[in-house]
Amino acid sequence: MSSSTTMRKLEVVSPVPADIDIANSIEPVHISQIAKELNLSPNHYDLYGKYKAKVLLSVLDELQGSQDGYYVVVGGITPTPLGEGKSTTTVGLCQALGAFLDKKVVTCLRQPSQGPTFGIKGGAAGGGYSQVIPMDEFNLHLTGDIHAITAANNLLAAAIDTRIFHESTQSDKALFNRLCPPNKEGKRSFCDVMFRRLKKLGISKTNPDDLTPEEVNKFARLDIDPNSITWRRVMDINDRFLRKITIGQGPDEKGMVRETAFDISVASEIMAVLALTTSLADMRERLGKMVIGNSKSGDPVTADDLGVGGALTVLMKDAIHPTLMQTLEGTPVLVHAGPFANIAHGNSSIVADKIALKLVGPGGFVVTEAGFGADIGTEKFMNIKCRYSGLTPQCAIIVATIRALKMHGGGPAVVAGKPLDHAYLTENVALVEAGCVNMSRHISNTKSYGVNVVVAINKFSTDTEAELNAVRSAALAAGAYDAVICTHHAHGGKGAVDLGIAVQKACENVAQPLKFLYPLDLGIKEKIEAIAKSYGASGVEYSEQAEKQIEMYSKQGFSGLPICMAKTQYSFSDNAAAKGAPSGFVLPIRDVRASIGAGFIYPLVGTMSTMPGLPTRPCFYDIDIDTTTGKVIGLS
Repeated sequence: MSSSTTMRKLEVVSPVPADIDIANSIEPVHISQIAKELNLSPNHYDLYGKYKAKVLLSVLDELQGSQDGYYVVVGGITPTPLGEGKSTTTVGLCQALGAFLDKKVVTCLRQPSQGPTFGIKGGAAGGGYSQVIPMDEFNLHLTGDIHAITAANNLLAAAIDTRIFHESTQSDKALFNRLCPPNKEGKRSFCDVMFRRLKKLGISKTNPDDLTPEEVNKFARLDIDPNSITWRRVMDINDRFLRKITIGQGPDEKGMVRETAFDISVASEIMAVLALTTSLADMRERLGKMVIGNSKSGDPVTADDLGVGGALTVLMKDAIHPTLMQTLEGTPVLVHAGPFANIAHGNSSIVADKIALKLVGPGGFVVTEAGFGADIGTEKFMNIKCRYSGLTPQCAIIVATIRALKMHGGGPAVVAGKPLDHAYLTENVALVEAGCVNMSRHISNTKSYGVNVVVAINKFSTDTEAELNAVRSAALAAGAYDAVICTHHAHGGKGAVDLGIAVQKACENVAQPLKFLYPLDLGIKEKIEAIAKSYGASGVEYSEQAEKQIEMYSKQGFSGLPICMAKTQYSFSDNAAAKGAPSGFVLPIRDVRASIGAGFIYPLVGTMSTMPGLPTRPCFYDIDIDTTTGKVIGLS
């Protein structure tokens, strides 16, 4: 064990108890002690209770000249609906590096949405003896970042409909008079945010009274086309009945009715902005540039056109700081941002990674997780996140399970909430070997970025030695730097020591620069096709709507942005039932949308829901509170 004062020795029990019971059995140390181990002084963070603190961005400025540690990303093979333990592996590896291998380490994780916590999947704090604690605080409100995103998102939504309403009932002159009212002396002035719109329109005048009637019209009238609005309201709960709604039915709205929908909060572009921003000033620019739809003449309308970019930034000013927490074994964790991985880019924030890399320093490790399989999370980590951050990872981990490989080899369907089929509980080496084609493609795709790939085989009690050896052999044959069997769920950091040693060697022996899958100056279609090819597709088919959108975004000057594919996480292809490593299929692009503030174009492959629903028996049935102790029970 490490000599650090915050590290704890776990007393592991077999069989492994419920996650919440393990989490509740460990008394976390005060977060100021975790901060002290990272050489953070009290002026570097704001406390949020005893076990959470917001690390301030000013830390980055202070450490600007210091060297970074090693940067490791954790992805996975194409998962079953049960998940293959990427978060658990990320946490377990860090517990091994910090508590057993005496390395400076920081885990960087996404903040989970409350939707899955109360819905099907449960929380995302890891599992077993590899968890972030307190896990109830991690999985619920944390430090309020998602609530801030919800408020900012919905303020913008309200601004859009209200602006359309006011423009429909007022003349240019009346509208302008209300936007730039005279003061007591009768003088008008533009507020700061208005100069952004004036600049966009090519108007250099600074006195409102100098504008011509034509300029007044251009400035005051956004003329938003209601049919072009892409901005939706959000909430952080799974509610299928908000997938299609009608707004404006009150008598005071004068018949301004339109159809819209709610998304889940983590699908908001503001979440993607938070994850990809590099500073407060950068966040202000990104929030202002978010496009909510077009004018009737086809010009993009932004948050700054609506005058709300500054207010959005104010609502997000605390959310930009990552939250410091701890693992079961007392190693530090930065939790920040939680964009969906199948519709957004599925990675925690750039600022958390940058702070962590400075804090661990040379020879230290920052381990971050990329959502879902490596075809989604790791691809977006490399081509979107690393492009904006300028950071280069040395090692990429691919988490694999015997269970998922058997499914890819042709095993029966794995369904959340139903018992596993007998095939998954008894030895079948041939089925495992057949499924290794999925892992092999993930390895070769990930290696192409110039990083060393280590496969972490997440061991379950029903796995046999022959099955585990088959996976290890297949991984090495596919070009993995190493493949290691891990038992961190059952044993904590001790069960991931071999993985830690393999990752250290992989980081020390990488010499290549980061290679992107595509250059940004390719056209939108060429970039989509490069990604489709990595999935095994022989070509791409665009719907009429997708063609129209690509043409529009190219015309508006957005074709130089990276691509963020919105597709199922359950297959390389668009068909969730196509397991293994399908090839020769044509990838259908149903629609193409853009998150201009976040900085990517996202093509929709098939139908992707941005508002999940609740099952017949949601997780909330099990969640309650012990009214004697005040402790949460039943969280998973």
